[in-house]
Amino acid sequence: MIAVPDAELAELRSRLRQTRWPTPWPGGGGERGDGGGGETGTDAAELRRLVDHWSSGYDWRAHEAAINALPSHFADIDGTPVHYLRFDGERPGALPIVLTNGWPSSFLELTGLARRLAAPSRYGGDAADAFTVIVPSLPGFAFSPQRPSPTEQTHELWHRLMHDELGFERYAAHGGDLGAGITSRLGEAHPEAVAGIHLMAVAAPAVHDPADVTPEEQEYLDSVAAWSAAEGAYMHQQSTRPLTLSYGLADSPTGLLAWIVEKYRAWSDCGGDLSSRFSDDFLLTQASLYWFTGTISTSFRPYYEYAQGLTRRVERVTVPTAVALFPADLTRPPRSWAERTYHVTRYTHMPRGGHFAAHEEPALLAHDLTEFFRTCR
Repeated sequence: MIAVPDAELAELRSRLRQTRWPTPWPGGGGERGDGGGGETGTDAAELRRLVDHWSSGYDWRAHEAAINALPSHFADIDGTPVHYLRFDGERPGALPIVLTNGWPSSFLELTGLARRLAAPSRYGGDAADAFTVIVPSLPGFAFSPQRPSPTEQTHELWHRLMHDELGFERYAAHGGDLGAGITSRLGEAHPEAVAGIHLMAVAAPAVHDPADVTPEEQEYLDSVAAWSAAEGAYMHQQSTRPLTLSYGLADSPTGLLAWIVEKYRAWSDCGGDLSSRFSDDFLLTQASLYWFTGTISTSFRPYYEYAQGLTRRVERVTVPTAVALFPADLTRPPRSWAERTYHVTRYTHMPRGGHFAAHEEPALLAHDLTEFFRTCR
């Protein structure tokens, strides 16, 4: 499926070895000592270590072989190619579920969760809870080319994949980050087919009266505003001038890695120690996928399209909805806020984990999904 030519691999390594590093800031900006929380951006020592490993010790061919061994398939959805993984449930009649990742993730981040859901008995669970798991690559991510038209909605591609292409009359859906928005729109648009949705983030109400906001909701809205001011620069750039950014990241693998690694460090439950949650090879494989498929630019497109009003807004989701909140994720909306938009039937505060919960805490996430969808089967 993917076979990177030797010349491209050699070019990547050459670019990494010839990285033009920025002039260090006086006082250690960007280095250890900037407060310990990455306030000025990606830690220079950590990035240099990862770049050195990527250029010399990292074995892309081993990870390429592992990717090619995954149960990949391709579908043509009305002229739009879609790559997806399919993990068949360990029992007949298993409930189908579509898992959707966010940014800066990929389908790879969901494979551990998918295996747990498809074969729960291998992880101490009950085979009766098995799902048939579909993990598509978002348009413009990895092996799915970008959509030809910005008006073509991803949730409609997912429904056509699940219902028309794969023949599932009824199915479940899960997502976080960008995937939470897609999953929400899927449940709203196709309640006749979607048994329920499981989310790690929720859409804001289409309309609300500020006078009706509870103190808990106001505290949440204040926290969102504070997060946006401190952490939201990437989103503003990707929503307003994505192509300007993409020229640099598509040309510099070190720059690409720095842009991605910052998010894995800041948004995970790693306590500032990236290696406590992600191996070097995991991070470098994610970056390699973006690099070799040339998709960092197209991965920004959902941000721009949403900001331009080209993506359908979520108004009211009537299918049963579960919300799972991980303590190190970007936001943690109160249940009442989620209920303004969704038919919330399960609401869980997780004990640990962050934005990349499918990789950080696959057992916790699989358990919550299983418990919720027992009520929807």
